[in-house]
This record gives sequence, C-alpha cells and structure tokens, in this order.
Amino acid sequence: MGNRYIDPKDTLFDITEKYKEAIDLFVSIGFENIKDENKRKTMGKAITLENALNMKKINIDTFIDQLTELIESNQNELLETNKKQENTELRIEGILPCPVRVPLMEAFKGFLEENKEKLNTEIGYELKAASMGVDWLKDSLEKSESADVLADLFISAGFDLFFDKDLIGKYKMENVFEDMTEMDHYNKDFENENISLKDPDNQYSMIGVVPAVFLVNTEELDGRDMPSSWEDLLSEEFENKVSLPIGDFDLFNAILLNIHQKYGEDGVKRLGKSLLRSMHPSEMVKSHIKKAEKPIVTIMPYFFTKMTKRGGPMKAVWPKDGAIISPIFLLSKKEKKEKLKPIVDFFASKEIGEILSHNGKFPSVNPKVDNMISEDHKYMWIGWDYIKKNDIGNLLKKCEKLFNESIREV
Repeated sequence: MGNRYIDPKDTLFDITEKYKEAIDLFVSIGFENIKDENKRKTMGKAITLENALNMKKINIDTFIDQLTELIESNQNELLETNKKQENTELRIEGILPCPVRVPLMEAFKGFLEENKEKLNTEIGYELKAASMGVDWLKDSLEKSESADVLADLFISAGFDLFFDKDLIGKYKMENVFEDMTEMDHYNKDFENENISLKDPDNQYSMIGVVPAVFLVNTEELDGRDMPSSWEDLLSEEFENKVSLPIGDFDLFNAILLNIHQKYGEDGVKRLGKSLLRSMHPSEMVKSHIKKAEKPIVTIMPYFFTKMTKRGGPMKAVWPKDGAIISPIFLLSKKEKKEKLKPIVDFFASKEIGEILSHNGKFPSVNPKVDNMISEDHKYMWIGWDYIKKNDIGNLLKKCEKLFNESIREV
C-alpha cells in the first residue's frame, strides 16, 4: 500500500500535523476530539491511522484515497478559499461540506473567471470547511443590530444559525432574504406527499441536504434484530449502544429537533440514553475496550457509508421512517438581487447539484439532478410549520439540556 503522503502506521497526530486538512476528514468519521489541540497531541500520538480506521470498521484504502485527493487539491492554488472582502461590492461567505469543498471551489473559481465581464462586480468571498464550525459568524451576529454584518450571499447547513431569533432568524423575520433560485418545484425527492422542503415564504433557498443514516456493526447485534428506524434506536435494546455525530453540530441539531418533533421530550431523553459515552475518541485509545463497549450503531452522514469494507460486518441502513436531513441553505439578500442573481443561479445549478449529489452523496434539490437514491428511501424533515410555531434557538437549548441530563442518568 504505497502512498507518498500517508502510511497506515502513521499516528493521527503525525498526519494532522503534516496535513491540517486531514482534521476535517477525521472529524467527519467520528473523531470529534481531534479538533481540540490538546487532545490531538495526546490522543493523536497514541493511535495509528490503521488502528483508528479498524475501530470504526472503515476501509483503509478508500479513506487514504479520499485524504490523498484532499491533500493534492489543497496543494493546488485553486483551493484559495478566501478573497479579501473589504470594500467589495458583493460579499459571499459560507461553510462547504468537506467531501465536496474542492470540486465546489474549482467550479466557483471557473465560473468567476468565465463571467468576469458579465458580473462586472468586485466579489469578496470566504468559504470555509464545515469542520471549522460557525462560531466565527455567531459572534459577529450576536453583537450586531444590523443585517449589514451578514454577507450578501451565505451558504451553510445549520438549524440554530438560521432559525435562532438572536442569530440569522431575526433577519428572516425582517424579510431581508429572498429565494432567487426561481425553482418552481424542488427535486421530486423533496417535493412529494411525504415532504415539502421549499420555503413557503420564498425567503430561504436550499441547494441540497446532508442525510443521516445508520451504520450497523452486525457482529455486535447479539441476537437483536437489525435496527431499521429511529424508533428502534430509542428502545431499551439499544441503550448505551449508539454512537452519535455530536461533533457535527448541524446534523446533531437536526437529529435532536426531529426526535423532539416526533417523540417529544421523552424521545430526546431516550436518545440520550442510547448514546454510548465510552466511544468518545479520547477513550477509544484505551486498549482494554470490552466487547460490550463497542457501538452497535453509528449515525453518520450518508457519504461516509461508502468507506466501509465490502463483505465486512458494517452494514449501512437507510431508516425506513426517513434519513434525518440537515439542509444546506443558500441565503441571498433581497436588496442585492440584481448583482447576486447570476451567482445564485450558479450555486443552484444542475452542475453544482451533481457535484453535491454524485461526488458527495448530498442529494440536490435541483429538479434536473438524478440523486440516484431509491424512491423507497424517504427523508425526515421537521417542516416549516414546526419552525414557525417554535423558537428554534430556545428549543435546541432545551433539547440539549434534556439530552445531556439523560446521559448522566444512564
């Protein structure tokens, strides 16, 4: 297995020290603590890549291929994701999903170059990796009383960010945004008798979704039936047996809200009880992990299920009650419509939809894109009525509190 960048015997610390972009990828497969500099140095030095991926039952070759692609793309000058924003006519900010950040940036740079004369506008942009989080944006939003702090176009997943009345939610109420995509209908995957993803107020637009599915370790089922729904995971059978994407706040928040909507406070508490605490990466390095302490189910973005070993014990399960989704929002300021429209059209295009869907397994809302996902596979979405009826920021804080309290009780 010769690779000029990575050796499976390298420690996580060595890899992340040499290639900072590897941090994004480790976070997205469940090693959340690698973002913490101290834990990266302690935990990271104690575990090799080979051992880490074996723990997660992830295919080493596929993972190394993915990381190699990321390293080589980052060495390419096309991945310059910031262009200074001071005094530019248009500001674009965003958080791009790690697995598709490279092709998205390449397409965006190409679009700007080809349309320089047509756009005739000085554009500044800052498009960060999803693992960087959104705290940098939250800080400026909380201090601000004016929509001026917001970029003219913003792309990201995130419930609390977009619906918290202290954050971007307050500007939705002030009618600052307009859905300029001019899609009369979303992709049939997201517009049918089970789901209606399009904003009825025509303010927020979306370009795709991040679906959460189950990865089941069949060797650990121990006589249990294969879980096929979210309800199954909330049962006593799976208490202390589930690994949740707590480091991926957008997806974790989407899971909390959907469970609350469907099963109430009791459901959120049961979700907390299902969490396997000992699977936090800092504890994984302890060599005495007992058989009983391995998770049966890992909840993860659909994209990462393709890294599992063929014929191995890990089986991907698309929940029959629907993969919970965290939408990738596209917010555009109404007052800049004339200048923004070509850029919105680009991000909402079939080309970008196919990068999201085909490269990243982030299904696109563009009706012209074939997401190549079976019609039997449904999605779970809290719905716009629920969002309007609730103060999402406070509801999330309440759900997190219930979840954390129930973990302590187990």
